[in-house]
Amino acid sequence: MKLLTLDTSTSVFSVAISQGGLLLGETSGGAGKETAARLVPAVERLFADCGLTPADLDGFAVTIGPGAFTGLRVGMAFIKGLAYAVNKPVVGLSSLQLLAMNAAESSIPVCPLFDARRGEVYGGLYRLGSGTGTLISDMVSPPEKFLDMIHEPAVFLGDGAVRYQELIVKRLGSSAFFVAAGRNNPAASAAIPLALQAFAAGKAVDAAVLLPCYLRLSEAELLKK
Repeated sequence: MKLLTLDTSTSVFSVAISQGGLLLGETSGGAGKETAARLVPAVERLFADCGLTPADLDGFAVTIGPGAFTGLRVGMAFIKGLAYAVNKPVVGLSSLQLLAMNAAESSIPVCPLFDARRGEVYGGLYRLGSGTGTLISDMVSPPEKFLDMIHEPAVFLGDGAVRYQELIVKRLGSSAFFVAAGRNNPAASAAIPLALQAFAAGKAVDAAVLLPCYLRLSEAELLKK
């Protein structure tokens, strides 16, 4: 199965193309307000490097949240446009679960954390490898309340783990472990096994019905209310 996987949930976008679970190519770049302008040429170069076109793919996978509102909208709109143009299915993935895959080799639970600002984090707790499962479903919460839910050793990663590392250590002490700095951003290549599992489980949908998972209202929506 030939797939394109994409993540735009943080300050760095990442896109990968794979075949049969093997990575053919991957690229990344700075996101933010210029995500759309940078993403399109990056994907075009990636297709050229892999000797493929969107029509050659069997499907697409994109993170649907939580994360940066603008980035998620851009990523989903981009994938919807590609998938609609070539009439191929799409699967939506949790951006937190994708981030957790950066510590897929961990024998203890993995806790991905995004800095959600306003004194909150987006977080989840996953057991990877054998006995894979979701221990704490993706949620938004003040970091103190979220950490109160963790009662076992865990590996923390993400910009939220970086920002609140002192608090995490204060709460969990020697039960808290952290990844190297270069593993705190989601990587589209890590989404390949998640995407294949989702397709195998029949979770693919038409691009038109794919919805984001923001977990909370945007600042503009809050001001409007």
